[in-house]
Amino acid sequence: MNVALVVLDTLRYDAFQRHFDWLSGIRFENMWATGRWTIPVHASLFTGKYPSEIGVHAGNTTLDCSEPTLAETLSESGHTTRGFSNNVNITPPFAFDRGFDSFDGGWRVQNLDTDTFDWETFVTETRNRGPWRYLTGLRRCVTEDCATWPSIKRGALLKLRDLGISQQPDDDGASETLEFVRETSFGSDEFLFVNLMEAHWPYEPPESYRRSDSDSLQDGDSYNGLAATLGEGPPIDSALLERAYDDSVRYLADIYEEIFSALREDFDYVITLSDHGEMFGEHGVWQHAYGVYPGLTHVPCIISGEGVPDQQCAAPTSLLDVHQTVLALMEEDAPSDGRVLPTESVGEWVAKQSDSATDEPYACFAEHHGINRRSAARVTADGGDPSEADHELAGVATASGYGYETPDGLSIAEIVGERSGEYTASAEKFRNHLATHRERIQRRAVEETTTTSSVVQQRLESLGYA
Repeated sequence: MNVALVVLDTLRYDAFQRHFDWLSGIRFENMWATGRWTIPVHASLFTGKYPSEIGVHAGNTTLDCSEPTLAETLSESGHTTRGFSNNVNITPPFAFDRGFDSFDGGWRVQNLDTDTFDWETFVTETRNRGPWRYLTGLRRCVTEDCATWPSIKRGALLKLRDLGISQQPDDDGASETLEFVRETSFGSDEFLFVNLMEAHWPYEPPESYRRSDSDSLQDGDSYNGLAATLGEGPPIDSALLERAYDDSVRYLADIYEEIFSALREDFDYVITLSDHGEMFGEHGVWQHAYGVYPGLTHVPCIISGEGVPDQQCAAPTSLLDVHQTVLALMEEDAPSDGRVLPTESVGEWVAKQSDSATDEPYACFAEHHGINRRSAARVTADGGDPSEADHELAGVATASGYGYETPDGLSIAEIVGERSGEYTASAEKFRNHLATHRERIQRRAVEETTTTSSVVQQRLESLGYA
């Protein structure tokens, strides 16, 4: 059995609805992430545990928990495990390659463990300085403490790409992912994990997908989600950002259609999902810097494969369930807080989950563990005070709706799908769910970690994480 798990990083549920109607399979309309950003959510996907249980979140960004990862469980049972990540956070420096027989990635994640000059970040930071910036970069390759020849070679390849001479990718790694999938000879017992970054800041799809005004987006340094959420930094054109984001998602939908088609040639099941959403000023929040708002935690998820019907599942589900589902499809098992999702009749699966006494047999939780240390350090360096956003919040989705904590108290949102608008649960009921969750979870105590190499730090900065 071959199973592929594909994360479309930062893809909002509503954007998925607009642009991915071509994707067949069972759509989980009420899928909820375990957190608001990449690292804790991927940690949950890989372990089937909440971030607070395994201690992987804003306070500790390394997957160093004692629980076995999905890839470790599968690899130890004899399955071939491969990873291809385009997100700097989901790479070997943060131990997210645990259990993978091979772990590769696109241009954004290359040379993370070397002293090669970080051309990608340099180009992003100097995009408005004309062609002579490359001479500045070459001089830095010679004068700074880095591997000179590999650095010059990398810069030359990027310049040739800009001139349209080479075949270097002009996206965030999706084209390299497509090439990887097409050229890899997959066997008959494989697990593949993929992370695609096209919907993530800095919203730079190929030129043909950009609307005319998207070139006026601010430099990468001028827009930081946490600073904007705290009311600091320059004014933001939300409409411009949303158009640029939508351009990126349109490109992602098109190239993922090619990737998906290639995957279906070798994989029995393809699970496509997002790890979190993106905010454009709703509730005063930008990017995915803060909170457990529905725009961040309500995510798309669809299971595709031979014999999988085109159906909708309106029952609340969690990304924790994906961990147990992959294991079940590959006939393995491991401890998990999740369940096995349906790949056949949704109606029969929902009936098995129901509890006539409560009609709410399952609650899906989202956790916010304060703010990213690197983002906080950047705000502090710019003279801001990130402490007002540095606290814990949580949300819970049930068949009655989604209750989520905010600085102003508890808010309740309707779920989507066939039961939308029918919830009657009181705020007190959601508070009880959250209190029960906090009492049940055995938290792993961790020490805050921020230490990374200069190259990793620079790459994170270019993505708005620092």
